[in-house]
Amino acid sequence: MPAAEDNLLGNYLKDRRTKLDPAAFGIELTRRRTPGLRREEVAQRANVSATWYTWLEQGRGGAPSAEVLERIARALLLTEVEREHLFLLGLGRPPEVRYQTSEGVTPRLQRVLDALEPSPALIKTATWDIAAWNRAAAAALVDYGALAPKQRNVLRLMFCDPRVREAQFDWDSVARFVVGAFRADAARAGATGQVRALVDELCQLSPEFAAMWRDHDVRGHAEGVKRLRHPVAGTIAFEFSAFAVDGRPDLSLVVYNPATPADAELVGALIEARRVTSR
Repeated sequence: MPAAEDNLLGNYLKDRRTKLDPAAFGIELTRRRTPGLRREEVAQRANVSATWYTWLEQGRGGAPSAEVLERIARALLLTEVEREHLFLLGLGRPPEVRYQTSEGVTPRLQRVLDALEPSPALIKTATWDIAAWNRAAAAALVDYGALAPKQRNVLRLMFCDPRVREAQFDWDSVARFVVGAFRADAARAGATGQVRALVDELCQLSPEFAAMWRDHDVRGHAEGVKRLRHPVAGTIAFEFSAFAVDGRPDLSLVVYNPATPADAELVGALIEARRVTSR
C-alpha cells in the first residue's frame, strides 16, 4: 500500500466523500461514527464494487477507467473543477470536454470588456457566436447590437455580410483563417455536433465556405495582426489576442489592441462619434 502522502487520488476521494451530507441523500444519521458518506455508499451510487472502491481509496485498485471516474464524480456530486482534478489525479489527463450551451456573460465580465476601451474586445462562444462586446468593438469592428442575435456569428458575418467582406484587406486569407480556427475551436470544446446545422447552412449559402470547409484545415488563433478597411476612419491596424475565460470553457475573450497611437486615436474618434450620435 502506498504511503499516505503518495496516494493523492485516494486522499482526494476520501476528502470529498467525508464532506458530503448523508441527509441530502436520504440516509439516516443514527449510529454513524464517521462524517460524510461511507465507502460502500459511494460505491453503490457509482455502481461499482465496494471492495474495488475501497482498494481505490487505499491506492491499490489499479488505474480506473474514464467511465468509472465519471460515475464516481457524479456519485460525489463534484463540480466541473473538482471533476477535472479527479481525472488529473486518476488518469493524468483532464476529462473529455462536455460542451454546454452558453448562457451569456455575467455583468462582471461585461465590465471587464468595458474597461478595455479604447481596445475593441468581445466574448465569443465555441460556436463563434458573439455573446458580448464593448463600445469600441461596436464602433470599429461590427455594430453587433444592430444585428439580430442569430446574425451575431463570426462565420455568418464573414461569408454572408458584404460590409464585413469589404472591410478585409485579403478576404480569402482571412476567411480561410476563420474557418480553420473555428473548426479547431469547435472540436476542442466538444461542440462538433452543435455546429453541424450552422456548417450545413453556410455550405448551402456560400460555395466558398463549402470549399474551405472541405479542406479540413485547422488553425490556432491565440494572437496575430488584423488590418481593417473602416468605411469612416479608413485603415485601422490591430494586434489581437485570444484568452480563455476561466470556469467558462464555452467562452473566450478576444482583445484587439490598436497597433499604433494613430490607430488608437482613430478608434477613440469612432467611439466619441457613436457617443454623440446616441445622444
